[in-house]
Amino acid sequence: MIKEHPETHLQNLRIGIHKETVQLVKIHNEYNLHSILHFSTNIICFAILSGYFILGNEKLVILNSWIQEFLYNLSDTIKAFSILLVTDLWIGFHSPHGWELMIGSVYNDFGLAHNDQIISGLVSTFPVILDTIVKYWIFHYLNRVSPSLVVIYHSMNE
Repeated sequence: MIKEHPETHLQNLRIGIHKETVQLVKIHNEYNLHSILHFSTNIICFAILSGYFILGNEKLVILNSWIQEFLYNLSDTIKAFSILLVTDLWIGFHSPHGWELMIGSVYNDFGLAHNDQIISGLVSTFPVILDTIVKYWIFHYLNRVSPSLVVIYHSMNE
């Protein structure tokens, strides 16, 4: 068939390659456009939340006072139990699959390509860093507010 119609076959092959190249360029451009849109959406959301935080400071003060009043009315045992429950649920090292899903969704939300090595690296380090920050907060802040809460927390943790 190539011997009978060599020019037609080569021309069809070139047209097919050209169509495939155009299709790949369109896919690449759409991916880049989605990445730019994701990033700009995140910046806009950050700007709106920052503006609300700065301009709506009075409402946040009321909310903060209500939360502090609620937390101060709890007993130290319930506070320590709540801290353990929240840190184990949110920072627990026992759920790497949950961390992979959460980090992967944030990673994709910023428009980055899925990379198993980066995600597994973040899964192995991010919970440890977050746990260290929470424990520092517990020792630094709670020692000043309620030393008995820290003692109860340690005894419940052991």
